Amino acid sequence: MVRLWLLLSALAGFSGVAMGAFAAHGLKSRLSADYLAVFQTGTHYQLIHALALLGVAILAMVAPGRLVNLAGGFFAAGIVLFSGSLYLLTLTGVSKLGIVTPFGGLAFLAGWVCLGMLAWRMA
Repeated sequence: MVRLWLLLSALAGFSGVAMGAFAAHGLKSRLSADYLAVFQTGTHYQLIHALALLGVAILAMVAPGRLVNLAGGFFAAGIVLFSGSLYLLTLTGVSKLGIVTPFGGLAFLAGWVCLGMLAWRMA
């Protein structure tokens, strides 16, 4: 699983930087300031959770187990649901896609809860 989390971390980090650059250079003149801010929120959360996936990969080497893998799965799902829905919302203008975003936020929270539970059990 270490390899999977490391690969997902690298993919999320790479695509997060690419999406941020795309927004700054390719979308700045095409999106309203509000939509640009929404897009940037997606990249911000994606990059934060790319680092969280890196942490999961490291933890999977030190303390492999169900909670570590659940955290990684929740972080990956959160990136797809939260950031992905924000990207699609801003690029398509379909506001109904915003209904998906909170599920991504909940996935992020669940990932952090899993890490907290792991820390509690390690003590």
